[in-house]
Amino acid sequence: MGKHVGRKFAAVFLAGIMVFSLAACGEKKESSAPGVDGGVNTSKHEVVTMLVLGNKPSNGRCEAMLEKLNVILKEKVNAELKLTYVEWADWQTQYNVQLLSGDKSLDIITTATDWLYAWENTQKGAFMPLSESMLKTYAPKTYEQVSSMDDWKYCKYQDQIYFIPEDHYTQYTNHGLFYRGDWAKESGIGNGDIKQFEDLGTYFKWIKDNKADVIPWDVAGKNNSGGLLGGYLNSKTENIVIPSVNVGNYEFWMGVSKDDPFTIMSPYMEGDVIYEAAELMKKWNEEGFWREDVLNYDGETREAMYAGTSGSDEHHSQTFYSQIRPNMDLKQAGSDAKMYWWGMENNNVSKPLKTHGAAAISANSLHPERALMVYDLLRNDEACYRLINYGIEGVDYVITSDGKLDHPEGWDKSKDSLDANFWCGRNDDLELQDVQWWDGTKDMIENYNKFAYENPYTGLIIDKNSVEAEMSAMASVLSEYIPQLAFGKYEDPKAAIDEMREKLKAAGYDKVKESIQKNVDDYKATIKK
Repeated sequence: MGKHVGRKFAAVFLAGIMVFSLAACGEKKESSAPGVDGGVNTSKHEVVTMLVLGNKPSNGRCEAMLEKLNVILKEKVNAELKLTYVEWADWQTQYNVQLLSGDKSLDIITTATDWLYAWENTQKGAFMPLSESMLKTYAPKTYEQVSSMDDWKYCKYQDQIYFIPEDHYTQYTNHGLFYRGDWAKESGIGNGDIKQFEDLGTYFKWIKDNKADVIPWDVAGKNNSGGLLGGYLNSKTENIVIPSVNVGNYEFWMGVSKDDPFTIMSPYMEGDVIYEAAELMKKWNEEGFWREDVLNYDGETREAMYAGTSGSDEHHSQTFYSQIRPNMDLKQAGSDAKMYWWGMENNNVSKPLKTHGAAAISANSLHPERALMVYDLLRNDEACYRLINYGIEGVDYVITSDGKLDHPEGWDKSKDSLDANFWCGRNDDLELQDVQWWDGTKDMIENYNKFAYENPYTGLIIDKNSVEAEMSAMASVLSEYIPQLAFGKYEDPKAAIDEMREKLKAAGYDKVKESIQKNVDDYKATIKK
C-alpha cells in the first residue's frame, strides 16, 4: 500500500458521532474465562473475525486455506477464523468507518500507528484495553516475546495497552518509484541507475517518445492523490514525516531534520520546495507522463507494469524486493527492474516503526479472550503461521530441500496469490526465506542499515481533540488543492499554492501547529532528549 502523501481517514464528524457508542460498550462477560482447574474454558465454540486490508481474493485459495486452518483452531481453542476485507478502493475512509461502526462481529483488527491511525482510533474508543494479565493468559507466547524486547511501551495510551506490535519482523517500508533499468539505460541514464529525482523525467520522456503503447507512470490517482509530491519533498529536504499526525489524506506535519526532529513545520506551508515540486509536476503533466484522467482512475497499475504497459509503479522497498523485481524478471525478462527510493540524494531514510504493523482487539468484540488465543496461534504456531501466510503446502507453496519457500510449477502470484494479508503478526522465527525474492535483497537491506536512522517519533501520541475542527477544515483545503498540484493540473501552481496557504491559515494552521508542538515538546521531555 502507498504511504507518503496518500493517507486518508474518515470524516471527523462521523467519527465523533460514533465514539459514544464505542465508549459505552460496558463490561463484557469473558468468553474464554479461566476454568476451575486453572486452564482456559473453551467449551463454547466461537467465530473470530479479523479485519484485514486488501482486495478480497476471488481465486478460492484463501477459502481453501481457512478450511484447513479452522480444523486446527477448532482442535486447539474451539474457534474458527473469518476474514473481513477493507478493499483498496476508498480504503482510507472505509477502514475507519468499519472500526467506528460499532460492528460486534469484528474481533482482531489490523492496525498501525503510522498509516492506519492506531492512536486516533484508540482515542476514539475503537480498541479494547488489554491488561497484562489478559495478555499473559490468552496470548502467552506473544506476551513473552514482546516483553523480551521491551516493546509494550510503544502500545500504551494513558498507561493501558491497546494493541500488539509486529515487532519481530524485518522489513523496510520506505517508499520510492520502481522503474525498468533496461529502458533507463536506453534513455541515456548511466548504467540505468536513477539517482536524482529529476532523472525520472528523463526516463518518462524516453518512454513517451519511444514506447507508443506504454504510459510512463500509469498511476491510479484516485487512490494516490498525493502523487510524487511527498517523494520530492523527502528527496529535496531533510524534513522527517511525523507518523500518525496526518491532515486528512496527507502526511503534512514534519520535523525539521534528523538532527532537529522536535521542531515542527510543514513544507506545504513553509519554504519554496513545494513550489519547485508543483512546477515540475505541471511540466510532467503537460508532457503526458500519466493519464489525462489520472485523478479519476483507479485501475490495477502494478499489473500494467508487469504487462509492460506502464513504465513505473510506486510503493515501498519490501514490495520491490519481494514482488516487483522477481515478478518483472519473470514477466518482462531482461527489464532489470530497479527502485529509486525517496531520499536517495541525501540518505533521508528512517527505519520503520515497530508499530508499522500491529493488532488490536475491537472494543465491540464479544469474545476478546478467544480472539487473543487465535491471534497467538497465528503468530506463534508453525502450522497456523504457514497456513495464514503461505497457504496449503503442495498447492500454494512448497518447501525446498534446504528449507526455503518456493511455489509449485506454474504458480503465478498475480492469479494464484493467497492474499490473507496477515500484516499484524509476522514473526521472523517462523518466516521461510522465499527463493523467489530478489537475490539482491540482503545487499539492499544492508545498504539501508548503513545510514537509515531510528524513527524519532516511536511512542509519540498526538492529542487532536482540541484541534479536531481545525484539522478537519485543513483536510478539506488540502483535498481541494493537493491532487491538482500533484498531477500538474493548475495553470499557475505558485498562485494555487499561495491561495492554499491562505486558506490553511484561515482554517487554523497556527493553532494546530502550536498544539502539536506542545505534544512533541512533552514527548521530548519524557525521553530526555
